[in-house]
Amino acid sequence: MLIEINSKNPQTRLICRVIEHLKRGGIIAYPTDTYYGIGCDIMNKKAIEKIYQLKQRNKSKPFSFICSGLKNISHYAKISNYAYKNMKRLLPGPYTFILEGSKLVPKIMLTKRKTAGIRVPDNAICLALVEELGNPIITTSATMPDGSILNDPSLIHDFFQSRIDFVIDGGTPIPGQASSIISLINDMPEIIRKGLGDVSAFE
Repeated sequence: MLIEINSKNPQTRLICRVIEHLKRGGIIAYPTDTYYGIGCDIMNKKAIEKIYQLKQRNKSKPFSFICSGLKNISHYAKISNYAYKNMKRLLPGPYTFILEGSKLVPKIMLTKRKTAGIRVPDNAICLALVEELGNPIITTSATMPDGSILNDPSLIHDFFQSRIDFVIDGGTPIPGQASSIISLINDMPEIIRKGLGDVSAFE
């Protein structure tokens, strides 16, 4: 189902409607500040497995997930003072930070090194979803099997059809560029991918 939600002031009624489906194990597509994301409740293993099938992705490659802010991240990752200072400066924004996951993060969402990719996108719809759900949501780009990016809500809706419960149209164009990925493990910053976010402070 295609649903229009205001990207500046997401309507609570519509956010709650999407959340009902997430709580039941539903899968959604939603705008971020980089690509359109596909996601589900991080605490729903069956829904996570459905997204692995949708993306035809190996389970040894965990998905990143979205938190609503630094306080929320601190429940799901170990944050040093160094990491906190840097993330406070850059979030919300087009970054994925690699951090050591906490015990709250399901095993399926962690790498063998117990790390996780965490985002706080500069997008009011994403943040409203996480806040209303009370858990992070998975984020992985909406792509076709050949890897090409689907960056238009109606195309995503037409392509995935009933395999996705809700496609949220935020009404404004999305950049269609990847986030920058920065590892902050052991306070040793490592740029994994240069994307939309400026990484010069870590070079």
